[in-house]
Amino acid sequence: MLITAWQGDITTLEVDAIVNAANEHLVRGSGVCGAIFAAAGPQLDVACAAIGHCGTGDAVATPAFELPSRWVIHTVGPIYGDDPARDADLQASCYRRSLQVAAEVGARSIAFPAISTGIYGYPPDDAAAIAVDTVRAEAGRDLDRVVLVAFDGTTADRYRRLLEG
Repeated sequence: MLITAWQGDITTLEVDAIVNAANEHLVRGSGVCGAIFAAAGPQLDVACAAIGHCGTGDAVATPAFELPSRWVIHTVGPIYGDDPARDADLQASCYRRSLQVAAEVGARSIAFPAISTGIYGYPPDDAAAIAVDTVRAEAGRDLDRVVLVAFDGTTADRYRRLLEG
């Protein structure tokens, strides 16, 4: 399995599944969540409303509609500092559960944004380390490719350093 870092717009990637940094109510948000909803079209709003809820650290899948991917896997990252004793476990769970859901829908490739590092305030260095460590440990034979997507060069470099180490 190949794990790479890529800088750009996650909504343009041709992978089987992209991960949405969702909120618990699975409604259109800002940041990467807003970009995914906008690119997928209004059917994504309807599909998420039908599911209704996703707990922190969990993940659910919907079709990707107008995106180049087949699936959107919605995962809810922790709001940093809300539960300090569990923040890292919940963050890692987002990656684990997303990988499990990807396998369940038959995805062979998946792209992750930097979960919880925007308005949820997760420290970027810690979040990147959790992402790389969890993907390395959990991405098994079900996947051919995992892409860690960075919107900015600093995050992309952070992922690359961790992947090379």
